Amino acid sequence: MKRQLQGVVVSDKMQKTAVVSVSYQRKDSKYLKYYTVSRKFKAHDENNEHKIGDEVLIEATRPISRDKRWTIVGLIKKGTNNLE
Repeated sequence: MKRQLQGVVVSDKMQKTAVVSVSYQRKDSKYLKYYTVSRKFKAHDENNEHKIGDEVLIEATRPISRDKRWTIVGLIKKGTNNLE
């Protein structure tokens, strides 16, 4: 099974590409407090169907371009700012 992550689309301005922000929590080793870490991944979106605010599932794949190593495989929740 390939690695899958869940995140939110933060940019859809490129053709066939969406930028997905993935957030997770880490625990500080000294103070034992939790803090949020986020990373952005460029993911392949063949039909440009995912918009900003959508919660999506991305999956690791072969390198598609210089920066793209992920593909959007599913929509989890539609964003609130792009309801039709």
